[in-house]
Amino acid sequence: MSAKRLFPNFSFQDAPYNLQYYKPGHPETEISYMGCRTRVIGNNYDPTREISFGRGNLSFTSINLPRIAIKMKSVDLFFKELDRMLQLVSDQLMDSEKLGWEDTVGEVIKHGTLSIGFIGLAETLVALTGKHHGESEASQELGLKIIGHMREFCDKESKRLGLNFSLLATPAEGLSGRFVRMDKKKFGIIPGVTDRDYYTNSFHVPVYYKISAFKKLSLEAPYHALTNAGHISYIELDGDPTQNLDAFEKIVQHMAKVGIGYGSINHPVDRDPVCGFVGVIGDCCPRCGRSEGHAISEAKIEELRKLYPGMPVFRGVR
Repeated sequence: MSAKRLFPNFSFQDAPYNLQYYKPGHPETEISYMGCRTRVIGNNYDPTREISFGRGNLSFTSINLPRIAIKMKSVDLFFKELDRMLQLVSDQLMDSEKLGWEDTVGEVIKHGTLSIGFIGLAETLVALTGKHHGESEASQELGLKIIGHMREFCDKESKRLGLNFSLLATPAEGLSGRFVRMDKKKFGIIPGVTDRDYYTNSFHVPVYYKISAFKKLSLEAPYHALTNAGHISYIELDGDPTQNLDAFEKIVQHMAKVGIGYGSINHPVDRDPVCGFVGVIGDCCPRCGRSEGHAISEAKIEELRKLYPGMPVFRGVR
């Protein structure tokens, strides 16, 4: 059934950083990724309530990592500026502490999470080293150092303030485009950095880079353990997964093996405008047998309606 879904997503409860919270017989301790990737489970404020039920992310602010790399030009200066930016974001997330005397906020708020996110690790690495983490082991090592440093900061802030600061692999596609437009205007076209219409989402290996599904997952998996506020890794298939279920299953098994917390498999989806079939359509529709640009008879439509009750038919198209 998974291979028939539009975007089948898989949450891996037995990933070590998810399994540590699970208590058999207590569904509230199961990992549940909300929306695109948000994950809430650990609770520094009250470790007795490390659950997913009734909790959520209060706010998150994302850092434009490529801009820091472009401006600083060296790894040492990059980390100094990153530290400044991390503290700035932490202070911004804490602005809610400056409430008026008559304002009240329930204790329940302190069980939520405050997250620091990031965009464009791949372009950051290109700006600093000339290669992204899909191309170079050294770049992968630096990438893990950068994201590990950010996670360490979030953990320290959690202990210092007694709250739940966490690191988010930001899912905002719109922000990826907005950041690069701003940087392109400020810094110009930089090959491999600002020469596209978007920065690569979070820690992903760039979609334009040719790489096997298994290697991509292996490279991205270590970042899942570091981004405790949420993460996801995508695999793009170029055909119908129902025609190769063995390959589909092997991808899911590899996700589990390398430590992916939340994974998604995307594949092409077509829609027949006459019979409403949704799936991969080759030369002709598997449901009505129609080829593109051809019509089908009223008799065929009635036959299909008996086989598929409730089937939508767009009569003006056939």
